[in-house]
Amino acid sequence: MENYYLDNSDIQFYMDHMNFDEVIELVEKNFTEKNEFDYAPRNIEEAKENYHLVLTSLGEICAEQIAPTAADADEQGAQFWEGQVIYAHATQKAMKLLKDAQLMGFTLPRKYGGLNFPVTIYSIAIELVSQAEAGLQNIFGLQEIAATISEFADEEIKLKYLPRFSSGEITGAMVLTEPEAGSDLQAVQLKATYDEQEDCWRLKGSKRFITNGNADVALVLARSESGTTDGRGLSMFVYERDDSVVVRRIENKLGIHTSPTCELQFNNTRAVLVGKRRMGLVRYVMALMNGARLGIACQAIGIAQAAYDEALKYAEDREQFKRKIIDMPPVYDMLVKMKMKIEAARVLTYETSLIVDKMKAYNTLVEEGENIDPEIKKRAKHFEAMSAILTPLAKYYASEIANQVAYDALQIHGGTGYMREFNVERHYRDARITNIYEGTTQLQVVAAIGGVIKRTLDPEYERLMNLISDSKESEFLPRLRQCHQQLLSAIDYVKELDDADYQSFYSQNLVSMEADLYIALQMMYYARYADHKRLMAAQFLELAEKNFQHHHALVTSGNRTIIDRYKQILYETA
Repeated sequence: MENYYLDNSDIQFYMDHMNFDEVIELVEKNFTEKNEFDYAPRNIEEAKENYHLVLTSLGEICAEQIAPTAADADEQGAQFWEGQVIYAHATQKAMKLLKDAQLMGFTLPRKYGGLNFPVTIYSIAIELVSQAEAGLQNIFGLQEIAATISEFADEEIKLKYLPRFSSGEITGAMVLTEPEAGSDLQAVQLKATYDEQEDCWRLKGSKRFITNGNADVALVLARSESGTTDGRGLSMFVYERDDSVVVRRIENKLGIHTSPTCELQFNNTRAVLVGKRRMGLVRYVMALMNGARLGIACQAIGIAQAAYDEALKYAEDREQFKRKIIDMPPVYDMLVKMKMKIEAARVLTYETSLIVDKMKAYNTLVEEGENIDPEIKKRAKHFEAMSAILTPLAKYYASEIANQVAYDALQIHGGTGYMREFNVERHYRDARITNIYEGTTQLQVVAAIGGVIKRTLDPEYERLMNLISDSKESEFLPRLRQCHQQLLSAIDYVKELDDADYQSFYSQNLVSMEADLYIALQMMYYARYADHKRLMAAQFLELAEKNFQHHHALVTSGNRTIIDRYKQILYETA
């Protein structure tokens, strides 16, 4: 039987070699729940075995039951009828499978019926579901809504909603975007007013491009402070959908057809404040979006893996000029690079997930404890800074390579890949959204560039280089250090110019260098465990060196032609 988890040797490699013992101990609170819950692990080994069993079950469901019906689900898509959204038949069946397997509360605490798994394990789960059917992930992956409620809401709200999320009784949505606001969430205008008579908040206005906007329970960003125009006037609310929330329409999209994207109208909808007023955007939504961005990185890897698998199988079967096309240099060159990009995105995203787990755990220790050890506060700040740069890096890199891999997978299929009968055509369409929603690639660059300029990852680079120096991969260290020096040189050049437009224009070059260096170091670190990883790390470094030379030359060129003359280039005619 097929199993997307067990059959993926790269995921198995990281499950064997990722250093997440500290994460497990933090998430399990040193295994203090073993006496309260009979299914709670007693030690690290039991926790890992639990993860393995759950992911094995999910991997089989995805490969054997969800993936075979993905094309039908895509063909039917989510439907809109008389104001109601109806999931495709295959989507409904898939959601029931996941619900019955008790897989809808991955990271929620056990006291609310959740599995209490780390974000890292949830990231792997998202990848598996996305490989099977990318649109389904946009329903399954919105467990982040429940996680945000768990992190920031009061106990009354948690008790009301979290057990229902864990059981799969309800689905979630995050309701942020508005017709006029787009990515600029500070411009959100949906009004939240306090109804003193009913002792509740009321929401009025509209939202657009809301993924799974027909969900039972949602978090919504709304303007609670009248007279304000910026993010400090926004708060976050939770509402349970009723007749006052009207789905006006669902979008007719290029891909992810099974995921309904809704336009919503709120008509004095009853809602409850989550956390504190005025903190909606600056704290809660940023945390929510960072979780969503990490989820999209995992979704992108799942789509890329599915596209690569289709291309590899086709190349192994297809004969041209009396030989398999997989033996033709132009084809196997494409396949090798596709596999390398997927493994690069995976190590970046998994390592980011580990950092996010540590950040969340240490922040919880700081917030819930008294007389906190200064070292714990220091670690909380350290992992928060790392998370702030690695999360957009992961989303940026994984979503870009997903599009590249899907593009090349279709190319390997030739004309047949352009036809609807082949899965690769669907993967090609589904991949395109990953570098658009939850913040475009350009917005991920904006989110990451501050950390790049501040050299946030330098201590991590030094740590990894020290580890590599004690392994046989030390022969690559001079080349890795040279890449680092090129990055520092480019950063220093931009800082000395002190020109905001110049920095913005070349930000993507700097962010690309940062991503390549982090990935190269992580791949070289893991190379000690397998010859295959050493080969991949060497190939990635060779490609990265060429990219570094290219990006460094551009950043330090001083060329301002497009910055200064873009209007002339765009609008002047001969």
